[in-house]
Amino acid sequence: MKHILVPIGTSPDIHETLQYAVDFAVDFQSKIFVMEVFNAPSARGSLANLPEKVAAQSKAHLQEVIGKVDSKGISIKIATYNGKVEEGVKVIDKELGIDLIIMAPRTNDIQDMYYLGPTSGSIIKRTNIPTLIVPRNTVYAPLKNILTAFKSGMLKRKRILNPLIKIQNKYKAKISLLLVKTPGYTDADLKINTALMDISSQVNMTDNATTYLGVLEHFRAQKPDLLCVFRRKRGFFMTLLEKSTILKSEFHVSIPVLVLSVKKD
Repeated sequence: MKHILVPIGTSPDIHETLQYAVDFAVDFQSKIFVMEVFNAPSARGSLANLPEKVAAQSKAHLQEVIGKVDSKGISIKIATYNGKVEEGVKVIDKELGIDLIIMAPRTNDIQDMYYLGPTSGSIIKRTNIPTLIVPRNTVYAPLKNILTAFKSGMLKRKRILNPLIKIQNKYKAKISLLLVKTPGYTDADLKINTALMDISSQVNMTDNATTYLGVLEHFRAQKPDLLCVFRRKRGFFMTLLEKSTILKSEFHVSIPVLVLSVKKD
């Protein structure tokens, strides 16, 4: 994981997410790129240089956020984009090759009904990059106990698991698999990919209406440091993200969530 992208929003505590990313990057010797997107349409006359002015303000904001963290010698570079966030992520990925996105969910506020809002949701839904969702105020610590939950054990490509395997190798983590049999499952769904089996120490199966309910059933007993789920064309996260948002009533955990994509864009 050489290149990590951290989308920066307007939250006053977004520097905490960046600090987590820096601490994570230290272990993996990664470079960090902080990104902020803006929408400044080109205009004539006195507003002709509006995009340049907004870009300058965006860079100043990013520099302010960077100034609040201990970089610990990690390279942190700035990237801005004029347009939609998912388009910006794809452009930066094409130019630099992004191995992992680290971002915060919408908020930790219990009054807020959303786990992922339109911006964070669109990154998960419309990009194909592994993403680590880190709850705000989370202090970095080695990820030693990982719960990987899915409703189909089929994986077409082993490399999908690369971020998970790198995390496992770095922290000598224990990976437990949870196959959630949801309504309409097929016999093929119950066949777990050998690459998944090879990295796991335990396999459990459960019957539930959704993958999330299956996770809740096993969450307290296993006490994971990290939850890993898969983004499929018609999988758990993609079904929830039909409107680019996820309600906390549909999904919400208090630990980091690693989202791996099994869909090729």
